[in-house]
Amino acid sequence: MKKLSILGSTGSIGVSTLEIVAAHRDRFQVVALTAGNNLELLKEQIEAFSPRLVAVMTEELAETLRRMLPDPKPEILAGVPGLIAAATTSETEMVVAAIVGAAGLVPTAAAIKAGKDVALANKETLVTAGHLIMGMVAEKGVKLYPVDSEHSAVFQSIEGHRNEDIKKIILTASGGPFLSWPAERLADVTIADALNHPNWSMGKKITIDSATMMNKGLEVIEARWLFDVPAARIDVNIHPQSIIHSMVEYIDGCVIAQLGTPDMKAPIAYALSYPGRVATGVAPLDLTRFSGLTFFRPDLAKFRCLKLAYDALDAGESMPAVLNAANEVAVEAFLAGRIRFVDIPAAIERTMSLHQPHTLGTIEEVLFVDRWARDKTRELLHISD
Repeated sequence: MKKLSILGSTGSIGVSTLEIVAAHRDRFQVVALTAGNNLELLKEQIEAFSPRLVAVMTEELAETLRRMLPDPKPEILAGVPGLIAAATTSETEMVVAAIVGAAGLVPTAAAIKAGKDVALANKETLVTAGHLIMGMVAEKGVKLYPVDSEHSAVFQSIEGHRNEDIKKIILTASGGPFLSWPAERLADVTIADALNHPNWSMGKKITIDSATMMNKGLEVIEARWLFDVPAARIDVNIHPQSIIHSMVEYIDGCVIAQLGTPDMKAPIAYALSYPGRVATGVAPLDLTRFSGLTFFRPDLAKFRCLKLAYDALDAGESMPAVLNAANEVAVEAFLAGRIRFVDIPAAIERTMSLHQPHTLGTIEEVLFVDRWARDKTRELLHISD
């Protein structure tokens, strides 16, 4: 029985994780849950899985949740201390890090320091502090299992192979809703347009990142740290069908790919059950239903966010943290109707241009740079915190 803490239980990854737990209660037990402000869904999850500890964003939300629940209640905590408590509670063996954005960094780092294995869906943890996190993983001897479908595909494709035999990692991307749009039309993108992803069902922030292809850029940075491969050996291929989730090319010319129906329950289940596998209910892949699978290189002039991510990785040090923070602010502003879709990469690029990369030696230093970049991007966009 593997005991789990799920950080971000009411998001799309958290919900899918709990579906897997519900189908395999003999294999998994929920010890702790954390959520933002979706108290109704969190209440249902508490009633279904009986966690011993729950954390929410604020003490006000915590008090509201206490009133919503009958006795006996789980321990209900608030804020960052609550997240850390959920990530480090002694009973937990694996933490599912599914909080969206840089907010996931501190509790994920705390989980690793506490000696917990991590199923990582929060790519921003490695984007902002990759060298620090991987150093902690090595020091504590814990396992870091990727949950993103692309990184899970690479993880499965390198299993049993030597790292020195890898020539190239090829991450696939659907291309999002604007793959066929001319670049000049992107100035007219609406929020509804950008949230209309053709293949995946995700939260709003990740869906916008997919539309700009920043999501793929963040995945490139994450892959660099997860698999210890430099940026020059990480390619992105547009693959609109989203059937091949990623590939690994080896020095002998062979390419190993992982295929499957687009459904996040499959990579989540693999991270939870590794090295075994469990039934997920994901529809089996029938390749005879497809007339063809297509691949082509992304247009970096059109999808500027992907180019900016490569630039940030090349600059190294603190620049990826600046990239991520500026993107989070810009996406939030777009979703609030304050800026246009094409203003997202423009704001990120301007913030990056004002930053001098420097070494980050602690998580606190990462958080300082993150705050600087957020403040600077808001200043550039003329929006208040």
